[in-house]
Amino acid sequence: MANLYKKDAPFQVYISFKKYLDVLEHIRYNDRLDYRVNYAKSLIDKTKNFRELRDGFQDISLLEKHDELIKLLLSDLFPTGLTHNEIKAASSPLSNITFNYTERFKNILKDAGKDFEIELRNIDDDEFYVFCCCLILQTYYKRDIKSSLPFYYDIPNRLGVMKHYKITVNSDFTEVYPKEGTKLPSEEVVDALLENLDDYKMWKKYFPSESWILKGFTIISLVDCTSEVALSDLKSSMISIDPENLSPDENLVEIFKSYFDVGELNFGLMLFNKKDQRLEKLPIYENVFTNHILDFWINASHEETRRSTFTNLNHNSKPIVVSNIANLDHDIQSLPSFKILNDNKINSFMVIPIMKENELVAIMEFTSPIVNSFNGLKLKKLEFFSDMILFSINRFSFEKNYQIEAIIQREYTSIHDSVVWKFRNEAEKYFNASLSKKIYTLRQITFKNLTPLFGFSDIRSSSEKRYNFMLEDLNQQIECLHDIFSMLESDTEKYVLAIDIFENELNNEIKADSEQRFQRLLRDEIHPFLQAKLEIKSSSEVKAKIKDYFSQVFTQNDLFYSKRKNLDDSITLVNRKLADVLDESQIKAQQIFPHYYERFKSDGIEHNLYIGQNIAPELHYHSKVVHKLRYWQLKTICNMEREFQNFKKDLPIPLDIASLIFVYNEKIDIRFRMDEKRFDVDGAFNSYYEIIKKRLDKAHVKDSSERITCPGKITIVYFGMENQREYLDYINKLQKKEILQNDIEFLRVEDLQGITGLLALRVSFAK
Repeated sequence: MANLYKKDAPFQVYISFKKYLDVLEHIRYNDRLDYRVNYAKSLIDKTKNFRELRDGFQDISLLEKHDELIKLLLSDLFPTGLTHNEIKAASSPLSNITFNYTERFKNILKDAGKDFEIELRNIDDDEFYVFCCCLILQTYYKRDIKSSLPFYYDIPNRLGVMKHYKITVNSDFTEVYPKEGTKLPSEEVVDALLENLDDYKMWKKYFPSESWILKGFTIISLVDCTSEVALSDLKSSMISIDPENLSPDENLVEIFKSYFDVGELNFGLMLFNKKDQRLEKLPIYENVFTNHILDFWINASHEETRRSTFTNLNHNSKPIVVSNIANLDHDIQSLPSFKILNDNKINSFMVIPIMKENELVAIMEFTSPIVNSFNGLKLKKLEFFSDMILFSINRFSFEKNYQIEAIIQREYTSIHDSVVWKFRNEAEKYFNASLSKKIYTLRQITFKNLTPLFGFSDIRSSSEKRYNFMLEDLNQQIECLHDIFSMLESDTEKYVLAIDIFENELNNEIKADSEQRFQRLLRDEIHPFLQAKLEIKSSSEVKAKIKDYFSQVFTQNDLFYSKRKNLDDSITLVNRKLADVLDESQIKAQQIFPHYYERFKSDGIEHNLYIGQNIAPELHYHSKVVHKLRYWQLKTICNMEREFQNFKKDLPIPLDIASLIFVYNEKIDIRFRMDEKRFDVDGAFNSYYEIIKKRLDKAHVKDSSERITCPGKITIVYFGMENQREYLDYINKLQKKEILQNDIEFLRVEDLQGITGLLALRVSFAK
């Protein structure tokens, strides 16, 4: 017969009543009271023809076969007078096989439904195995160890509320002994096992599966501890905020149902923004919490009503508890807020302000369609975890602010992680000096003798495209205005003349301020004129035309913006995608050697790397670091190009990018500029590097009108043959990986102002 356990265990289990029959034998021969002797003898006689009850069995169908006999046999242990009060049953030791239930236990299981299967709560298989082994050590080896894991059953009631029951076990009628041939672990091995409770393989080695016999039955008693378990779960949910993943506990509402013993319950929570005097939803809980009353307060049309509500809550922080809304005054039932309750089938609710130092920080709501779900006693239960709610809100606010600061640090400042240690050192000196009431002047943050790496992926012809789209947008706007004015009978001559002048200017001799003057004309004269036509009696056709015109106007500048918006959206998408690839790859680059990294978005992505011992003084720096990072840079730009080709077809406006790397061997210094809050090259000598960078973008091949950068190709600009050999080696590696093609071009760069002798390699990306 199969083992009675569903879990793997060191036992082979038999249900047996031997030890209890031995107790009856003792009563039969030793008790002085005749009725007890006769009672014990009667029970023993009734069971003597069923040897399996004494010898043990694994066939659980015998429990049903001998149901009446077992009930009679255990009647002393299950008094009839307590059957409607106690939650009690007999059980196969440490398993889910239970029998001989009290009436109250039967009713609990009946309410749970016929498909419900009783299971121990949250017991890990490996943990359970070691627990069973510890029982062997307690009973057979007589080791004094505390191996009592708390066991629980989770059983839903007829309303669907999950009830939690703690199990106490009486094991007086069980015995444990090794099977024949089982090798017993020595005392030294037992000591080693107890020192390694988490080494499950070791435990299974010395206590193999089913190598021991566990025989008998246990008596389990259940205690309803739903409130205690739910309270513990609530506290755990509110404490366990992962700053890396601020995700909600979707079981929170179910926990509240158990805690308040309410089958249908909704929970809402919003933070109070003191500065703006308004409630704010928690984004992570938007799809978990249901805010009915709080949503009404947020969306209340009258601003003064909203503010007075929160002012009242601040000064009178008493919760609002309504057991049955039908009992509310008729005056209240006529208010809009009462309609919200009816519309959402809310018949009972609680609204609880959460205060800190007499100031409102958040508001909770509990609502239910079931009458009398909430009352003063339910409100009293909130006191047990009100401090935990406040702690959770404060911690969430702390983590939120911490991550906002991290976003600002990452997205808006130039203090990169690799150099922040130097800022921290200075800040710590300043802080310590202030504690000692001393004056400390913050020193400049500089890093010397660094090797720079520079590269960009430039969106080709973006300025030209933007200019052409501007002309298209403005000409379309002028055409629409002509259509409208042609439909109006009078007062339009001066506007028609003005837009004709601008149309001629746009398409023939556009000036630097043409767009701005057209914008002023629209804002100050034409648009107010058209708005007035909408308000007076005009034909429906004219009004429709004017409304269609305004639907195309970009409100921030009063101009048509359709074509340029598509271009700007395309450039934004390209920049974001390329920046994501670069930033993700940067994580690996920092592992090669910590270095300062910055990137800029304009019409494309530009990046700088600065590498040197001064950035990470505690690490060993050598020349190979630069070579590895140069190869990383080339490979990363290839990946950026490949990513661009993947999403290029989805852009609103077709675009191309051209990529370049500038190789510079001289060491430079960088300094943090306090006025601009960013790093820049330090000193006149180092500025030569910056000058070259700025002039490479539009540079041409020597004695040619062709730009050195080209869509679909990577251009590498350098000074000497040593750099050429180095990059030819990198290119060869990427050609073997079929990332680059075998079409290397060797170019000379035109002489730039003050810059001569630049060379370039150019090679195509693989298709």
